[in-house]
Amino acid sequence: MNDIRRTILWVIFGFSMVLLWDQWQLFNGNKATFFPSPTPVASSKAPAPASTASVPAGPVGSGAVPAPAASPAAAVSPGAVPASTPSAGKQRLVVSTDLLTLTFDTEGGTLVGSAFPRLKDVDGKTDGFVLLDESAARVYVAQSGLIAGAGGGSFPTHKTPMTAVPGERQLKDGQDSLDVKFESAEVGGVKLVKTYTLKRGAYDIAVRHDVVNNGASAVSPQLYAQLVRDGNKLPGESAFYSTFTGPAIYTEAQKYQKVEFSDIEKNKVDVEKQATNGFVAMVQHYFASAWILPDGLQRDIFLRKVDTNLYAVGMITPLPAIAPGATQSTTATLFVGPQIENQLEAIAPGLELVKDYGWLTILAKPLYWLLDKLYGFIHNWGWSIVALVVLLKILFYWLNAKAYASMAKMKAVKPKIMEMRELLKDKPQEMQVAMMKIYKEEKVNPMGGCFPIMIQIPVFIALYWVLLGSVEMRNAPWVLWIQDLSSPDPYFILPIVMTLTTMLQTALNPTPPDPMQAKLMWFMPLIFSVMFFFFPAGLVLYWITNNILSIAQQWVINTRMGVPPQFNLPKFK
Repeated sequence: MNDIRRTILWVIFGFSMVLLWDQWQLFNGNKATFFPSPTPVASSKAPAPASTASVPAGPVGSGAVPAPAASPAAAVSPGAVPASTPSAGKQRLVVSTDLLTLTFDTEGGTLVGSAFPRLKDVDGKTDGFVLLDESAARVYVAQSGLIAGAGGGSFPTHKTPMTAVPGERQLKDGQDSLDVKFESAEVGGVKLVKTYTLKRGAYDIAVRHDVVNNGASAVSPQLYAQLVRDGNKLPGESAFYSTFTGPAIYTEAQKYQKVEFSDIEKNKVDVEKQATNGFVAMVQHYFASAWILPDGLQRDIFLRKVDTNLYAVGMITPLPAIAPGATQSTTATLFVGPQIENQLEAIAPGLELVKDYGWLTILAKPLYWLLDKLYGFIHNWGWSIVALVVLLKILFYWLNAKAYASMAKMKAVKPKIMEMRELLKDKPQEMQVAMMKIYKEEKVNPMGGCFPIMIQIPVFIALYWVLLGSVEMRNAPWVLWIQDLSSPDPYFILPIVMTLTTMLQTALNPTPPDPMQAKLMWFMPLIFSVMFFFFPAGLVLYWITNNILSIAQQWVINTRMGVPPQFNLPKFK
């Protein structure tokens, strides 16, 4: 029966590793290896590439766009976003606040660059992490403009030249907001005025689109907003593990849906295409951008390939008929910034989901909340991780106590079991009967150590995702040589300590009587420890803390039960 107990423990351990791998794959934007989730039902099929290929590049002309209801993705012309440095005649405008340094292009009044002066770059040394960019190396921009509705017509797009209205370009002390305005030339008698309102202490930007009809007849254009970026891997991405990079959609009906670039490439996108709420986003590790339209506005959602290695996600919303001489205004929100959960929650419903915890969100969100509260008192993310693990160990103290008590009892009866096995080694059926009799006489439950541990596995996997996905860990110091909890330990000290604590914890457990199980009992934790040499220091720190507290609790319980702790070293003969 001891063999069965140990086998069950390893099955649980292996199953937890399978779950961890599956969620890792999903977090990286790949399909689950073992437990794939069903694809959300779409309200309409993704448009075929042929429907967009016929639309000419540059400003969309009258009659050039198919009806949006039939193919909303085709409304914005492919190839319109250059994948190289700006062409002649375009001008760049740099605007800065306390949190943002933004670069606008007068072609379409497009946001083509965003840097965060308070955040380190990918090298961890220079200030000014760059997210949006339009250069020879990268393309990642936020565009908006007008396209024809059912009544046809030509309107200003993100390719239409615009003029920057003179004004302040830097948020000054004592100033809470800053407006940046662009006015287009008239196209088809219509002028588009874009006003970006930047706020102090905020990563979300209000973008007002004023559509001015200077023509002689009423017009009914549609407003589109899209995010376009290349499918390249992120600079400095870990060679051992990668995180999801790509578009995402949120609606109240279908909730959060991630889409891989490869699915867009293969025209296998199957998501909700029409809604009256939600947002579209581009997501990467720690950062995101998103276009958010006001609730209640009907919008068509599209994902498409724009050009070679260039992809777009966006929304199109019809505007009411605009009479001659009248102006129609629509304000959208553009978020460009780090995935700080409590700030995302305040901007729009569901926006915090760009920080993706997968199926363990229900556990991960309260864990992050508690970690954030601890940081408010401690002001050090490393010690906050330690404090959180201590609180979790206190929370699960009685479960762990039951597990370790059961293991101590098993250890106490081990001599009887080994003696009985030796006597009945050629009689397996009698051996099982005798083993059950010993367990019953000694009041030992062979399963007593399994279930308490199994219950805790989802909690610690959820904490894994919290620490892996929290931008607060980025460039956050702990002590001495650990100056970035989101990067691996540069001297491998923490992984070595974790390996040693894992070996010590394994040595304190009773050795399984079966030789193969005894070997697995040592090999599996060692293999698991090797993985952590490539993991962020914050993750390794939490695991070390958990190991040390588990060892201490196991030691105390064994001593109280009269079973002195012994180190069972491996035998690999």
